[in-house]
Parts: sequence; structure tokens; C-alpha cells
Amino acid sequence: MSTETSFRILWPIIITFIVPWLIMLSKRYPNLRESWSFAGAISVFLSVAVLWPDVLDGKIYQYTVFTLLPGVKISFLVDSLSLVFASVASFLWILTTSYNIGYMRSLKEHAQTRYYTCFAIAIFGAMGVALSGNIFTLYLFYEIITFSTYPLVAHHQDEEAYESGKKYLVYLVGSAKLFFLPAMILTYVMTGTLDYSFGEVVHGIFPVDANPILVTIVYFLYIAGFAKAAIMPLHNWLPSAMVAPTPVSALLHAVAVVKAGVFSISRIILSVFGVELLQNLHLGIITAYLVCFTITLASIIALTKDDLKARLAYSTVSQLSYIVLGVALLTPSGVTGGLLHIFNHAFSKITLFFCAGAIFTATGLKKISQMGSIGRRMPWTLGAFAVAALSMIGTPPVCGFVSKWYLMLGSLQRQQPLIVAVLLVSSFLNAAYFVPVIFKAFFGKPHPEVSLDKINEASPMMVTALLITAVGSVAFGLYPNLFLKLLEGLW
Repeated sequence: MSTETSFRILWPIIITFIVPWLIMLSKRYPNLRESWSFAGAISVFLSVAVLWPDVLDGKIYQYTVFTLLPGVKISFLVDSLSLVFASVASFLWILTTSYNIGYMRSLKEHAQTRYYTCFAIAIFGAMGVALSGNIFTLYLFYEIITFSTYPLVAHHQDEEAYESGKKYLVYLVGSAKLFFLPAMILTYVMTGTLDYSFGEVVHGIFPVDANPILVTIVYFLYIAGFAKAAIMPLHNWLPSAMVAPTPVSALLHAVAVVKAGVFSISRIILSVFGVELLQNLHLGIITAYLVCFTITLASIIALTKDDLKARLAYSTVSQLSYIVLGVALLTPSGVTGGLLHIFNHAFSKITLFFCAGAIFTATGLKKISQMGSIGRRMPWTLGAFAVAALSMIGTPPVCGFVSKWYLMLGSLQRQQPLIVAVLLVSSFLNAAYFVPVIFKAFFGKPHPEVSLDKINEASPMMVTALLITAVGSVAFGLYPNLFLKLLEGLW
């Protein structure tokens, strides 16, 4: 691998910084305001996509904007891991913008300019996290995501929204200040730098004679500091955030917020501590067992939820821990499966939330128990839901199968039959809470209070977006080689 300095890696950051200002300036012109979102999303995706060929060839690009202290600077980096998150966030911003327009206009939502502005700022934060070149830059943009998404969570401005928003800030800001910030300071004291280890994941930045007890403390401070990853018990903010509009839920649960959490944990494990150190201290396998608890318990809780978005929320809590589990296994197959699940979960879970929002705008329904036979009136929406659900279960040929296949291989490489058992049980639980939704929608009896004659598909802009993400879930399952080749560059 070769490392080069290149200004062009800043373009995703520059574009996402400019777009929110353009949206605010276009407040009186809704069509122009929404056009800026489209233009920004497409431009950012293209600026990320042009980096793929070079990174696939083994190149790493970095650029330092300015230095605050020796070893503390604002810098950006593009490598295989960066492109995983940056590609997902930028591409899905395009589809979410289309969905946003259909959703917000159909429900005549208030404060749409503020909504689109905060949405764009959140993507700015996501790009900064994805392309961060050191821990300090990661911390700054991680916090930008938190504060920009608070107005989205509290969008409805009622008592429930404000209570959920308060919990959102307490969990995410509190954990970052109490755990992430001290971990960063201790890392600097122990190593003299906050830069990542570039080009390989075996060796981190800690010296070989570092105190193992102190290293262990710093490691778990980082894990606790990334509450966006929703590892239990720091998960309760996520189901509470379901009061937000459905496109926000899609953003929270599939793209910017939760993926920032699991991406950050992955980056810290692979580029700060390194595989060798974590294996020597047995911290990887301890982390794997910890997240197995989240995978199982969150799936069981999802079974008890009748509200569709609540069930999807606990599904997200469970599925996010697949990513952490794979990386924590510290084997090539495990890491590949975990990071591949960033792609796969994003496309499948955003499809599920898009479908939930389409159902709500078309029918006003939130409860699964009331959705009998609506699939006959909304076949495209519920068909897409079924495809995405199969991905979450891990059924071929949908993309979730590929992730789970590599996670199984990684578990076997580490000789961990208990983790294999957890993966099998969780897939069964996934089926237990998704299949009844699909069956009820297509074959269940209509609810006596629901008039099927008045139900039709939601806005074409919404349905188009959810169909594209559903097709993407199948495409990534059938043709995963491009992403597998990208992730091979980590080793």
C-alpha cells in the first residue's frame, strides 16, 4: 500500500458543508430547496465514487487541514474502511431525499427547511466521521452528528418528542463526554499522537511496553463512548427516537447515526489498538461475547413489540452488534462479515423503515395487529418489506446472507461454537419477528376498523426509493465481489 497527500478527498466534506447553507437560503422556494438536497447528495456520492479505483489498487490518501498541537490535528483519510461508510451514507442520501419529499409533502409537515437543513448537516457529520484521519477529527464530527440530529428527533415539538430528544442528548452527548473524551486524552498521553495506524490492521499505535491494565481501561472507555452503536445497556435512546418522522428513523437506524457508532468502534479497534494487541489482551473475544448478549436480548424484545417502528428499532439494536461482533473476532472472515454488514444492513434496514413510513402515510397505521391484508392493496411496498426482511433473517440470495456467512466463518476460525450458536439462534429470532408481519399483511384477516378500499400505494417518490433499496439488497447479495475486494485491502 502507498500513502499519498491529496486535496480531492476533501470534496465530500466541502460539498456537505455548503449544501445546508444553500437549503437555508432557499427557504421560500421549496422546489429549489429540495433540489439542493438532490444536487448535494449526487455530488457527494460521485466525489466518493471516483476514489474507489485508486483505493482498490491499494492507495491511501490523506490530507491535513491544520495542526493544533503536535500529534493533534484536523486531518482526513481515505482507505478501504473509509469508503465503506462514505459510500453508504452518500448513496442513501440520494434515495432518502426522494423519500423525504414524498413523506414531508404528503403529511404537510411543518418546519421543512429546518428539517432538510439538519438532515444535510447530519450527512456532513457522517462524511467527516467516515473520512476522519485521526481520533480528534472523528470526535468533532461524531458530535456534529449528535447535535444536528437532535432537532430531527424532536421535530414534532410535542411533549413526547422533547422527552425523547432529551434522552437522545443525555445518552449520546453524555457518553461521548464521560467516556470517549477521556479515552482520547489517555491515548494521546500514552502514545503522543491521535493519528490512526495507516495501511494495516495488525499493529496499532500503542507502544509494545504500554501498561496492559491502562490499555484495557482505555479500550472499554472507547466502547462505552460510542453509544450510537446501541450496545446494551446504552441502547435505550434508539427506540425512544422513534417519535421522529420515519425518514429520520431511516437516517438514524440505517445511515448516519448508528453507522457512525459501529464505524467508529471498527476504526478504533482496527486502526488504533490493532489486531495483535487486542488478541494478546483477549479484549476482542470479550467484546464479542458482550455484543452476543445484545444480539440475543434485543431480538427477544423485538418479538414483543406490536408497533412496527418499535420492532424495527430493536431489530436495529440487534443487527448493529453483528458489525461489532465481526470486527471483534479479529479474523479476516469475521472482520469482512462485520464491515460488509455496514453495507448490507444499511440497504435492507432503510428499506424496512421506508416501507413503515409508506404504510403510515397511506393508511395511518402503526400497529402490526392492524395491518391484516394491506399487502393486497400495497403490493410493491409490502413486497419490498418482505425482501428486506429476508435479508435481516439471512436468507439467500439477499445480501444479509453474505454477511452472516462470513460471520460464521470468522467464528469458526476463532473456534467459537457458542458464537456460531448465537448467530443461528438470532437468525431464528429474526424470522420469528419478521415473518408474522409479512404473513399478516398478505394473508391475515382485515382489521375491522381498517377500510381496505381506501388504501393505495404511497407517493411514487416514496415507493420508488424503497424499491431501489430493496433491489440493492438483492444485487449486493448476488454480486458482493466488489465490496469483498475493497475489504481485502485492510489486511
